[in-house]
Amino acid sequence: MTTVRVTDIVRRVEDVLQDTNVRWPRLELQNWINESYLTITLLRPDANAESGTFTCVAGTRQVLTDSFPTALRLLDVTRNVADKSSKKVVRLVARSGLDDQRPSWHTDEETLNIQQFMFDPRQPKQFLVYPPASDEAELEVVYSNSPETHKLTEAELDPVGGSSEVIFLDDSYTTPIIDWVLYRAYSKDAESGANEQRAAASYSAFNNTIGAKIKADSAAAPGSGA
Repeated sequence: MTTVRVTDIVRRVEDVLQDTNVRWPRLELQNWINESYLTITLLRPDANAESGTFTCVAGTRQVLTDSFPTALRLLDVTRNVADKSSKKVVRLVARSGLDDQRPSWHTDEETLNIQQFMFDPRQPKQFLVYPPASDEAELEVVYSNSPETHKLTEAELDPVGGSSEVIFLDDSYTTPIIDWVLYRAYSKDAESGANEQRAAASYSAFNNTIGAKIKADSAAAPGSGA
């Protein structure tokens, strides 16, 4: 659940910078808040994970952005969902195994019922399916999506009486969002030795927080034995 307002982020950043819309205009801070969302999502694809129905094209290779134009990468394919399909689950397999056992699998008969999918991290917006899909096949997929961006006015960004719009990532990302904005703000004045060090410290804090969250979430995930 998200409850932290954009103006809360602005206020906390300005408290640290000891500045109120002078050296660092609030519209600039908003740009860096938006930038932090994308940076966090690239490092933590699950930070903006969504699920939806993907409509296949005929054949084995599927392109995620055909159904979800702003998708960043595939996270999972869960099951068949076409009306006339078996509705069975779809399993992740290694392509090498299928290549070895059935070298001509790309030319097998197209079907409504997908059994397996293959994913190559070098092509995060594409995946392969087996058997080859018909153009009526539909899959439930989980994917990382590009975060929305704020387009608030300067008046709406005022912590006193401004907008009630909340941040576009979960509240648990509040600290790294602030650290990223501080990093970008101090980098603006990096010709000052003190601000250069502050920028480096904020960037380090951002990375440490994201890294710690990855470890904590992994340890607490179902089936982790925690």
